[in-house]
This record gives sequence, structure tokens and C-alpha cells, in this order.
Amino acid sequence: MAANKRRIAVLGSRSVGKSSLIIQYCQNEFVESYYPTIESTFAKTVPFKNAEYECEIIDTAGQDEFSILNSKHAIGIHGYVLVYSISSRNSFDMIQIVYDKIIDFCGVTNIPCVIVGSKSDLDKTGRQVKFDEGQKLAKANETAFVETSAKDNTNVAKVFELCLGEIEKRTPNNQAEPPVNRCLIM
Repeated sequence: MAANKRRIAVLGSRSVGKSSLIIQYCQNEFVESYYPTIESTFAKTVPFKNAEYECEIIDTAGQDEFSILNSKHAIGIHGYVLVYSISSRNSFDMIQIVYDKIIDFCGVTNIPCVIVGSKSDLDKTGRQVKFDEGQKLAKANETAFVETSAKDNTNVAKVFELCLGEIEKRTPNNQAEPPVNRCLIM
């Protein structure tokens, strides 16, 4: 049986752990040092609900409120992983801004998305965002939510399983491509 192809964009503020999360998931290793990502793509075949999914995971450069959402982060994307660090209030505040930009750009009411509180290994020392705040934000936007630690490999695979679940919930008859009318550039 041919694998289903899914494109997942990972977005969030600078240095929240997007690359660490993806590298831990795709290569089973934790990268401690921080080099700002320009943009890279990783591929991983994921078994999900009795099917194989060829996932193309796009590791984006960090967003800030001034960076315009790039069209390639909206067109042809099946699902989104929006990452903030539990040790950064600013990165948490950016999640709603990025989510709203995607919604506006795509002209839809909601998107297949997982909100991720990263760096849960810093829970005792540097938490600025409570677990229930992340949960509440996800509920308000009808997205999945999970806290992770790429360092401890906690809930890393769950992020992408949840994202596939969100995609499949919204994909009629398991069509392989996102609906053609999803995004309109004017």
C-alpha cells in the first residue's frame, strides 16, 4: 500500500527548541547547541492508525511578531506544530499571533494543529508558562496540546502523532492533498 504524504510545518519563536524537537524525533538524538535555523526539511515514515505516512517536516526559522508568515508555510501544508518554551512567556504569547496569521492567510476557521510547550525538563527551575495555560490556549483554538522535552525525549513522538490525528480529523475521505481552495493569495 502506498504511503500517504503529509507536510507538517513547525513554527514558533526563536530558540524555543523547534530543531531539537524535530532532530530528536527524526534522528533520535538531542542537539544541545543552538544554531539559528535558516530552514530545513526532514523526512520520516510514521505508522499511524494502520497506515504508513511519509511525513515531510519543515523546520522553519524562528518567527517574531514582525516576520510575515511565509506563503510556503501555508500552501500545501497539511498540519502545523506551534512551539513555545515553557521558560519563555514571550514565546507563548507569540503562539496566538502565529496561529491567527495562518488562519488569516488560509482563510479558514481552524487548522490541523498541535500547540507544544517545549523544554518541560526546565519545569522546576525556569517555568514561566503553566501547563493549564497551554491547555487553555489549545482548547480556545480547538487544537491538540502537549508539553515535551527533546532533551529527555518526553512526548516527542506524541507531538507528530497528535498532528497526524488533527490532520486526519479534518481530511475528508483521507484525501492526500490539502483542499485546493484552502489558501488564496491576493
